[in-house]
Formats: sequence, C-alpha cells, structure tokens
Amino acid sequence: MEFNHKSVLFDESINALDLTADKIVLDATAGGGGHSKAIAQRAKRLIAVDQDPDAIKVLNERLGNLNNVDIVNDNFDNIKSILKGLNIEKIDGLLMDLGVSSFQLDTAERGFSFHKDAPLDMRMSKSGMSAYDVVNSYSEQQLADILFRYGEEKFSRRIAKNIVSARQDKPIETTFELVDIIKASYPQKAMRDSHPARKTFQAIRIEVNAELDRLSKTLDDAFDCLAPGGRIAVITFHSLEDRIVKEKFASWCKGCICPKEFPVCVCGNKPKGKLPFKSKAPSQAELEENPRARSSRLRVFEKF
Repeated sequence: MEFNHKSVLFDESINALDLTADKIVLDATAGGGGHSKAIAQRAKRLIAVDQDPDAIKVLNERLGNLNNVDIVNDNFDNIKSILKGLNIEKIDGLLMDLGVSSFQLDTAERGFSFHKDAPLDMRMSKSGMSAYDVVNSYSEQQLADILFRYGEEKFSRRIAKNIVSARQDKPIETTFELVDIIKASYPQKAMRDSHPARKTFQAIRIEVNAELDRLSKTLDDAFDCLAPGGRIAVITFHSLEDRIVKEKFASWCKGCICPKEFPVCVCGNKPKGKLPFKSKAPSQAELEENPRARSSRLRVFEKF
C-alpha cells in the first residue's frame, strides 16, 4: 500500500517555521514526507525522523536523492542523540505533526482503526508492547485508568470490566472483537454522539506508544537544542497533547514568578521566548477536503 498522508495545516506550519536557506530543521514526525519535502526545498539542511519503518522506506524513496536531507529511523524523544550522531550542535527549527498518519489508519493490519478488522497492534514503531498486550494483560483497574486518563472515556470502568470478563473465555485478538465489547458497554443513547470506540482506541494507542510522556520530554530536549531565534511548531490532534504543548510553551514565555506583594523582582526569571501567535486551527476549506484535520491545532514557540 502506498504511504499516502494528507499533511494538515500544511501552509500554516511551513510558514510558522520561518524558513531561510541558512537554517537547519528537524522534522520529528516525517511520515510520508509532505512537510519534509517543503522544508528541504527552503532550508539548508533537513533531518527527517520517523519511528515507523514503513515511513522510512517511503522517505528514502521520496527524499533520499536530496543531498541536504538526513533520514533517521528513531523515536523523536531521542532528539539529542540523533543530533549528536549527525554532529549537529543546534537546530533552527523543529516540526512535530503528532497523532496517527492516514497511512497507519488506512493500513488495516497496523490495528489503529476501529473501522477495519485486524490484529490488535497500534505500534508506531512496529516493535515492543502492542495493543494486544495492553488489552489482555492489564488489570481491570489499569485499563479503567488509562481509558479515563488518555481517552477521557466516561464509561471507562464499564468497558474495563467487560474487557476483563471477555478475555477469561479467550484472548481478545482483533480490533472488531474489542469494538464489540466497547459497544456492549455503552448506553444506547450515548452511541449517537460519535463512534463508541474512538476514545478507547485513542487511549490504548497513547499507552502503547507512550505518546504523552515522550512528548513532554521531547519538547524539553528540543528547547535545549534550539538556537536563538529558532522555532518549534507542533500540530496536535487532541486536548491532552494540546494541553502539554500549550503549558510547556507558556512556561518558557513566563517572566517574573515572584509573589505580587514583592516590591521588586528577586527571582530573576525572564522569558525564554515568545509565541508568534496564540494557535491556529484548520480553515473551513481544509476541513471540507480533509475531515481528519477537524481536531488539529498548531502552536509555535520562538526562542530568544
């Protein structure tokens, strides 16, 4: 299957990086190379990183002939070691397009989609713990916790209980087996809002790939690696990711943290950067062309 992925907020994110011919930029989620190709055409050097081996094959086909591109098969939370391995001290820009690619969703055997029957997998790197392991080995309490925390699923306890009950007869092996359990756990009227499996699949995917933990660490490491005037641009797809990015950027932009009653500043804390704009959402035209962009949001930070 061809690696097709519609890059959301494409123009907005490329413009936000403020690219010039002397800049070094790292695309931490290069995927099918949509953003990466545009960056390579405008920047001095591009480091295209992705943890998915399928994406790396496509990146080599599409960008491998460009002499200003380095393609790296690794997780973005290893940004410091990636740059060290390439003898790069500082970068001028970093792009992170989070979430699941269209290719991963549309390739049934990857197990990301609740619309396609496939083995429970959801591993972006195609290695390590899978969704099967989470669903069949986590305790009822652990399952309920991750469904509530990462999926904001209000029926988390009921779903967790039914998962544990179902797996006593046989392991839960496929996406549709899990979907059936989730549907049976939902009140009929609640199923009208959206697909009942959406939040559970999101939660399990986040757990399998340790997405939120890695995001927070990567942002801190990216800040350390960013040259003055450099920018970090992040596209998020759900409120949990967006909150981490928003709060991290806000903390870097914060100045004095002394109590208001102090007559003069004694903390010495100064802003480390600024926000070129608050945030951007997709245009109506983009939403009509690509409904999967509906929850996306772009945030950008520029380092002083």
